[in-house]
Amino acid sequence: MFAVSTRRKSSGDRAGARRHRRARAGAGSPLQRLGSLAGLLRTGEARLHERRFGVDATQWRVLAVLGDGAPVSLVETAARAATEKGRTARAAQALSRRGLVERTHDPFDARRTVLRLTTKGRALYRRATLSAAARERTLLAALAPGEQRTLARLLAKLQRAAEKALGSRAGE
Repeated sequence: MFAVSTRRKSSGDRAGARRHRRARAGAGSPLQRLGSLAGLLRTGEARLHERRFGVDATQWRVLAVLGDGAPVSLVETAARAATEKGRTARAAQALSRRGLVERTHDPFDARRTVLRLTTKGRALYRRATLSAAARERTLLAALAPGEQRTLARLLAKLQRAAEKALGSRAGE
């Protein structure tokens, strides 16, 4: 048997439920909403890359860093991907086993591992970026062209402010 509560919800319970609904609907400060949107997009992209291309989030970050074609050291790849070196090394190893990334030693410093996309890796990267561009166009279609330009301008302004604020704290 299940017991059914006849207790009436207090105004505090109802307020909590309202806050929860607002949070799900995107209420909050603009930066909270921006963070929430970024998380939603990042999670969706990671799931899509896993399902469509068989690469996890860290592997995709490695591919994205190497996407311009230039060889990059493992340490630099980790820094650019904002991922710890061990995770980056495991991701690069998995990508190498699949024939997507070539791992070599720097001819001038044998201790240094250098990564580069293979032909197969470049093809996967191109498909993934074309797919991402199509999703971006679909998402931005919710905004009028003027709103899209305003969004781009405002995001650039926020990024500069964040870089300045974080840069000033880095020296503290």
